[in-house]
Amino acid sequence: MNGDDVVLRRAGHADALPAADVWLRSFAAALPSVRCAHDDAEVRDWFSRVLVPRYETWVAVSENSVVGLLVLDGPELKQLYLEPDWRGRGLGDRFMALAKQRQPDGLALWTFQVNEPARRFYQRHGFIEVERTDGLRNDEREPDVRYVWKPEK
Repeated sequence: MNGDDVVLRRAGHADALPAADVWLRSFAAALPSVRCAHDDAEVRDWFSRVLVPRYETWVAVSENSVVGLLVLDGPELKQLYLEPDWRGRGLGDRFMALAKQRQPDGLALWTFQVNEPARRFYQRHGFIEVERTDGLRNDEREPDVRYVWKPEK
């Protein structure tokens, strides 16, 4: 299966739990040193009640399975998570192109400082670091970093 077989589409209610499961697996694989602030049931409930209904949520679907997700809140990129075995296959690049298409005036996001692969990914896509915190503002209490992307004029 390659990235060409994946469809990116807006998430519906039926996608909430599969997307939450991708998020949980991706978080565990990408951030083994970070304590997840919410248990699996809370994450699934948050996806079903809040994330999918209230935000611009996109899923990547391959063979009827959700393999990635992107969540936008206007210019704020809230979530970008891929099924662990889908990393490095171009899917993140497709999501980033979609996010920039949806928000052509610019994007901003937070990621954890320890998430070096994500930081390299965002930098490769033109995001610039603008702020670091000690993590007291996020649920995980993990030092984070703010990135912004502005299109070239």
